[in-house]
Amino acid sequence: MPLRNRVTELLGIEHPILLAPMDGVSGGRLAAAVSRAGGLGLLGGGYGDETWLRSERLLAGNARIGCGFITWSLARNPHVLRTALDHRPAAIMLSFGDPRPFAPAIREAGAKLICQVQSLGQAQEAVEAGADILVVQGTEAGGHGQSRPLMPLLLETVDAWPGTPILAAGGIADGRGLAAALMLGAEGVLVGTRFYASQEADGHPEAKRRIVDATGEDTVRSIVFDLSRRNVWPAPYTGRVLRNRHSERWLGREAELMQNVEEVARAYAEARGRGDFDIAAVIAGQACGLIHDLPPAGQIVERIIAQARALLGERAPSAPDDEAPASEAAK
Repeated sequence: MPLRNRVTELLGIEHPILLAPMDGVSGGRLAAAVSRAGGLGLLGGGYGDETWLRSERLLAGNARIGCGFITWSLARNPHVLRTALDHRPAAIMLSFGDPRPFAPAIREAGAKLICQVQSLGQAQEAVEAGADILVVQGTEAGGHGQSRPLMPLLLETVDAWPGTPILAAGGIADGRGLAAALMLGAEGVLVGTRFYASQEADGHPEAKRRIVDATGEDTVRSIVFDLSRRNVWPAPYTGRVLRNRHSERWLGREAELMQNVEEVARAYAEARGRGDFDIAAVIAGQACGLIHDLPPAGQIVERIIAQARALLGERAPSAPDDEAPASEAAK
């Protein structure tokens, strides 16, 4: 099972590992670190802050990176895409909306189009848009998504569009996840929460500590944190975050929260400002149960690749073609 495939060839990378473009987390330092380790770092372009995008691209230095956007928000500020394309990104990733209006400009700029999807219908739209790569996101993922678990959705998508390279996303934090994704027909992975818990990730130290201490059962998918920050997403998207005192208070009481939204939103914003994560949300996926430290991002890439190779029995790329595996040489 090779770790060099259509994804690595299309993106010109060594390892089939991409950084999820997490808003507020995947800045220039983190994106550059992942790319320099052989994967592809994607800036978290999120809702489209041009000033942030320019400054983080500068922080990435000469690293070859890409950028990701929330598609429905980009539709309100389409000029932000031009800002990203002016920096000659390796790829643009679009999530949560119809990519077709933006595909021609991305192709014209010479960037690869990566589309994250949470359903077969979205996958069809992405293929029609000419997506170079699909990212199949399961509900295990942190942040926004839908309700389908990764495994069955990944298998259905692989079967339906064999001509399009596919990445798996949601609940993947180590080489076992990469190896499993490859066995299921994907050609790589998009990793978020594991890279959030890294030295280069933007984010409050307390948020990172809570990810390290959490298990997958400590997460919840709801709209409470969106309501609380007055940033309600279109249906059917909800967001996965770590459980905290605020989520436990309002889960199942969303109508009451909306009736008191002014007071709740004010308290929530103040909590975010002071790093109070008993109220403010830590956006993280179920992979947090596999995370136990805060290493450099490059080390995370190395660990994932080494473990996947060991599980899949693949020799390192530097080994000569006629060199026998150690198990064979010992016979």
